[in-house]
Order: sequence, then structure tokens, then C-alpha cells
Amino acid sequence: MDIVVKGRNVEVPDHYRVHVAEKLAKIERYDHKLIRVDVELFHERNPRQADHCQRVEITCVSRGPVIRAEACTNDFYSALDAAIAKLDTRFRRAADRRRVHRGRHAPISVAAATAGLPVADLGEPTFSTGSSTTATAVAERDEEPDDQPWHIAREKVHAAQPMTVDDALFQMELVGHDFYLFHNKESGRPCVVYRRHAYDYGLISLDI
Repeated sequence: MDIVVKGRNVEVPDHYRVHVAEKLAKIERYDHKLIRVDVELFHERNPRQADHCQRVEITCVSRGPVIRAEACTNDFYSALDAAIAKLDTRFRRAADRRRVHRGRHAPISVAAATAGLPVADLGEPTFSTGSSTTATAVAERDEEPDDQPWHIAREKVHAAQPMTVDDALFQMELVGHDFYLFHNKESGRPCVVYRRHAYDYGLISLDI
């Protein structure tokens, strides 16, 4: 398993890279087919965001589904711990789903599976500001701001495999997003599932 640690607006010290590798070693027990783990650190320069100025994003790429987690706190160490706690929950959920497909027990609903998601705990060596090129599990490009009142800050391209709505909801929970764009296996249309209130979900389809 390759572990890639990079920073945006922050320079990552070697001792933190070692700390990340030690923390991530335990997740291999959930998925022995892991290929790469991308760990990205972000520093928010706005002083009003001091309590949540350090963000850690972790993306795990394997021959199975991509699993992702992120957390924001006031230091990178507690943010890493919080993100790994979310990863742990999502890897367990993926392992349970594999057992369901093998017929060991009845499947549970997405709403039940997502109950009790861990909340990031607010928590140290020094990090210096800087920049570096980032890499994730999908094709990605950062855009520079232009003169428009709005701008697209990041662009991603995902490889699409047809899937059911239930699979799309499951994938959305694994990456920790509030929406998920997918190719609907049943209708053949581009669709988006999204989180509404509580554990309700919505579905948007394109008529093309």
C-alpha cells in the first residue's frame, strides 16, 4: 500500500508523514487489496476559522470502492485522528456489505447504516505554510481565480460504472459527501442522489 502525503498552503514535515503511516497501518486489516492512500492537508488562513483551520482529507483507493474521509480541527494531529475514525466506520460498513452479498445476513437500510457517524473531536509539532501539487484517486485540476464574481475552484473526472440507486447511496456514504453523481443502471441516465433532512434522500435524473 502506497501512502502519499501532500499539503496545500502547508509544508508537511517528515515526522508527520511517519505519524500518518503508523496511524493508517491498521486500516489494511479491513481491505487487503488497498493500492494507495492519498492524505491531503489544507490550512485555512482566515483567522475567523482558527478552531477549524487545519483539514485532513484521506482517500483510499483499492480494487473495490473508493473510501474517503475528512475532518477539520485546530491542529493536524487531532484532524488526522478524527478522519481515521470516520474511515474505520466506513471500512467496517463496506466489509459488512460484502458479507451481506455472500448471504450471511439480511441487508440493512442505508439510513440504519449511516446512523451514529462519528463526529470530529477538537483536539504538535509545527507546520510551515507553503504549497505543493496535489494528487487524488481521480483526475483532478485546480483552477486559478479569474475576474468573474464566481469561479470553479476544482474540476474532477471520475470513471463511471453503471450502478443501482441503492449502490449509489452506499458509495455516497463511503466518501462522506452530501451528493453522488452516477450512471443509473436501470434507466441508463445520468443521476444524482443527495441527502435531504435527517435520513431522507433525493434523486435527480437527466432526461436526455
